[in-house]
Amino acid sequence: MARIAGVNIPTNKRVEIALQYIHGIGAHAAKEITAKVGIEPARRVNSLTDAEILQIRETIDKDHTVEGDLRRETSMNIKRLMDLACYRGLRHRKGLPVRGQRTHTNARTRKGPAKPIAGKKK
Repeated sequence: MARIAGVNIPTNKRVEIALQYIHGIGAHAAKEITAKVGIEPARRVNSLTDAEILQIRETIDKDHTVEGDLRRETSMNIKRLMDLACYRGLRHRKGLPVRGQRTHTNARTRKGPAKPIAGKKK
């Protein structure tokens, strides 16, 4: 197994698919990386040489924010919004939808399971 950005990449998959196992690299970024390195996206990971894997690793380190750094950056952005006490920060703090979705009904994913109301009967 090739190890790139702290993630074990599956060896029997195509390079452009295997790169997407890294948090922060999607389909577009994977194609961009393979084009920059000069590797055909349809090649399998097990057919790559150590030099090619090293090139991929260097390209990702240089041009992309991935894995722990990306997660940390995202959580710091959310924490900053919460510290500012802006509308989005308050919604994050209360555990409600942030992007304007309705909450009268639905929004159960964000709000968690429904809490029963005492005395309410059907």
